[in-house]
Amino acid sequence: MSQTPDSAVRTYIEQHRAAFLDDLAAWLRIPSVSARPDHAPDVRRSAEWLAGKLKDTGFPTVEVWQTPGAPAVFAEWPSDDPQAPTVLVYGHHDVQPAAREDGWDSDPFEPVVRDGRLYARGAADDKGQVFFHTLGVRAHLAATGRTTPAVGLKLLIEGEEESGSPHFRALVEERADRLAADAVIVSDTGMWAEDTPTVCTGMRGLAECEIRFHGPDQDIHSGSFGGAVPNPATAAARLVAALHDEHGRVAVPGFYDGVVELTDRERELFAELPFDEERWLRTAKSYAAHGEAGYTTLERVWARPTAEVNGIGGGYQGPGSKTIIPATAMVKLSFRLVAGQDRDHIEKAVRAWVAEQVPAGIRCETVFGSATRPCLTPLDHPALRSVVRAMGRAFDKPVRFTREGGSGPAADLQEVLGAPVLFLGISVPSDGWHAPNEKVELDLLLKGVETSAYLWDDLARNWRTAP
Repeated sequence: MSQTPDSAVRTYIEQHRAAFLDDLAAWLRIPSVSARPDHAPDVRRSAEWLAGKLKDTGFPTVEVWQTPGAPAVFAEWPSDDPQAPTVLVYGHHDVQPAAREDGWDSDPFEPVVRDGRLYARGAADDKGQVFFHTLGVRAHLAATGRTTPAVGLKLLIEGEEESGSPHFRALVEERADRLAADAVIVSDTGMWAEDTPTVCTGMRGLAECEIRFHGPDQDIHSGSFGGAVPNPATAAARLVAALHDEHGRVAVPGFYDGVVELTDRERELFAELPFDEERWLRTAKSYAAHGEAGYTTLERVWARPTAEVNGIGGGYQGPGSKTIIPATAMVKLSFRLVAGQDRDHIEKAVRAWVAEQVPAGIRCETVFGSATRPCLTPLDHPALRSVVRAMGRAFDKPVRFTREGGSGPAADLQEVLGAPVLFLGISVPSDGWHAPNEKVELDLLLKGVETSAYLWDDLARNWRTAP
């Protein structure tokens, strides 16, 4: 199998650039805001629009999958090569709320091109990054002369990501046979910078809980009873103070069980990135870096598990004083998890630790919400190598490696489908996801198209999955 010629791909993209951007603008005009019930018809219209465009692209199977919430779009284009891997591309077609009065310079749902940038809600997050695959696969076919992709290609584009993906896992479990794939490509991500193309290799998971402390049956006088009965607010404060040791490590016994440690090579790769900690602190609106001893800032936010206090409260909060022992107090905690950690184990460990911190006379309940598992792709995985080569060809630059400190539905795909998750995105930090004047750099968007065009035959040439 010969390699897709770069010149043929670039020529095809340039010839179809205008029509591609016109189509993307038409999709961006649909205000598919999943968080707003009054926009539910728009979210459905967005799904139907995308389904129609995928049929026009050539996908022989295109379906709109209904959920108890917003619809998802599924498409499939089998390869005529029985030994080719099957790849599932994930993204979302819903967007964040946006209004001109939020600070936009133009109507957020009327796309505008200024200085090589396309401004509109969803331009980067995530319609633009979903849509580049449509031109990418067409360029791949045109440049190779194929009538089917070099890999089995599937797309799952959900409609509720901006609302927390409440029905996504159930959908994946229900349709796991249709979604079966050898690898998952997530195009809902970004790069380090315009001049530093990067591939993300992992995403942290998340577990959250609220701890509620109950002391006396009502607020009581601190003069009459203070120093003689336990105070739930004091218990909450002591628990928070005990959450970390003097080295910034989480003090919950068993918290680090199973953690996949960074390799020396991964630490070297992180260190290659042009990271400016002072600039990062300015972005964080903070005045000092802090965290687990022995790790850099990037290592802490990408590859180490954490525990954070998200909220703490109890007792009188109004002006002046009210000298009471409060009846109740609460603490909200979140735990970012890394590869090797099990969310069920973390929940049990935290519950046991909390029980040990609570003094006699204080009743305590720990309530956990839903959790997200971490995902990590080894640096030597053949699919990851293909993504790196394809992006390197498109950008004509070395590709660096990052991880993602946050969490998302990608881990559900990895867990249910048993397939590695890889991240292919071209958005940059200045694109302003969720903010006024969201945009995408048009040159980078077309680099995404080009990367997609190279990726499919690279995977087919370098990763045979059937005997």
